[in-house]
Amino acid sequence: MTTRAPDLAGRPVVVGSGIAGLATALFLAPEPVVLVTKAPLGDLASSPWAQGGLAAALGEDDDAELHLQDTLAAGDGLVDETAARLILSRAKDAVADLMDLGARFDRDVHGRIALGLEAAHSRRRIAHADGDGTGRELVRALAAAVRRTPSVTVIEHVEARRLLVADGRVAGLLAAGPRGAFILETARVALATGGLGGLFAHTTNPPSSFGQGLALAARAGAVLRDMEMVQFHPTALAVGRAGSGGMPLVSEAVRGEGALLVNDRGERFLADVSGAELAPRDVVARAVWAELAAGRQVFLDARASLGPRFATRFPAVAALCQAAGLDPARDLLPIRPAAHYHMGGIEVDGAGRSSVSGLWAVGEVASTGLHGANRLASNSLLEAVACAREAASSMAHPGLHASRPRTEPAPAPRPSAEAVRPLLSRHLGVERDGDGLACAAVRLLPLAESAGPVGDAALVGLVMAVSALERRESRGAHMRTDHPRRAAEARHTRLTLDAALTAAHAPALSH
Repeated sequence: MTTRAPDLAGRPVVVGSGIAGLATALFLAPEPVVLVTKAPLGDLASSPWAQGGLAAALGEDDDAELHLQDTLAAGDGLVDETAARLILSRAKDAVADLMDLGARFDRDVHGRIALGLEAAHSRRRIAHADGDGTGRELVRALAAAVRRTPSVTVIEHVEARRLLVADGRVAGLLAAGPRGAFILETARVALATGGLGGLFAHTTNPPSSFGQGLALAARAGAVLRDMEMVQFHPTALAVGRAGSGGMPLVSEAVRGEGALLVNDRGERFLADVSGAELAPRDVVARAVWAELAAGRQVFLDARASLGPRFATRFPAVAALCQAAGLDPARDLLPIRPAAHYHMGGIEVDGAGRSSVSGLWAVGEVASTGLHGANRLASNSLLEAVACAREAASSMAHPGLHASRPRTEPAPAPRPSAEAVRPLLSRHLGVERDGDGLACAAVRLLPLAESAGPVGDAALVGLVMAVSALERRESRGAHMRTDHPRRAAEARHTRLTLDAALTAAHAPALSH
């Protein structure tokens, strides 16, 4: 039986308790807001796993325009320059907001925020917290702030199952928890549900991060943009069993401190590549993949550059290595690419508004235009905070009232991605080709149209496969071996669920 929560009716609802969701709820204060999360605040989110920091032009030799140029170069033609300039210009304010909310950034000997270097950045501009524990520290601070903010009602252990739409606009959220299904009547929903790395067997994300927010938005009719653009982090620690949980990540900042990539012959295979180990992530990931595909092993070597300092500079990575029986001060670290970040998502404007009236998206689930075809390292935490501020400002219209939906769907089953992971891992990995993408689309179609638990994950995978088929070029993180050249004109892929289903049903796709 589906019930209602009349005491919460009309309040804006934020779905997700990573950095983007927590910040959005806090920036809505003092207006009452409901924060829905499937676990305790911050748990099962990707945010606490973020070892990299927050990119911000804080140094005396830096400015937002230099940051923009690096972002444009990494994004390989798909960055929305206007949107990116606006977001990057808010970096100092985002850092100030986080410090006001209790976040503690690492400091240098002069008391200034210490700035690190990461791939494709021309300046040291990465603000870290607790060495390589930036995400964990920001979630700690924001979660504590939410707990002490009386205007935020937190509903934990509850999953969002469907957005309710009436007359073309959001009318509510259907959710389910230990006490059954219930409806929150609202005209304003912000999705901050994270990414989709959990759709892959090798991922640095929690397995539960498999695009549920994307499925919610797609079923509501929202436009999804550049869904094929998945960034594979080149240095996931190659230990454990694929699919059993998120892979430990060896932060890019380790390479920023001089660590090298070598194969089992001792060859530094990136030595002649522009930027070498600090080339853009897509370049490094493909180089590592090529070594693995040739039957060689790949290692990160931090022995000479960091040695005994490793554990002090990167305590979280050192602990992960120790748990795997490795000592980075003495051992080579086996690595491989793993699905890490989704540059595509729900298409939004500068205020976080989607194509569906009353629906906002913030953080990795959104496509703001900042990341283009290849995210510049550590721009994501900045985006989450800066865009949360703008979305909250846009949502602050208490005069909006939700229409009563004409029909109330039965609660969808608890979603699962188990049947989808093998398909996406095989056909939408570091390298793709048309035959594989078509095969994935054909096999995902009946799953996406089913009412079973795999339906939402398959729906997201289907849109990804169709988008990848439409992009007949190689650009940024999207590498098609049958279309290896970059097209002369950069363009976005934009799909609704209906368009993706229509494309997947085309007779040519099944042959």
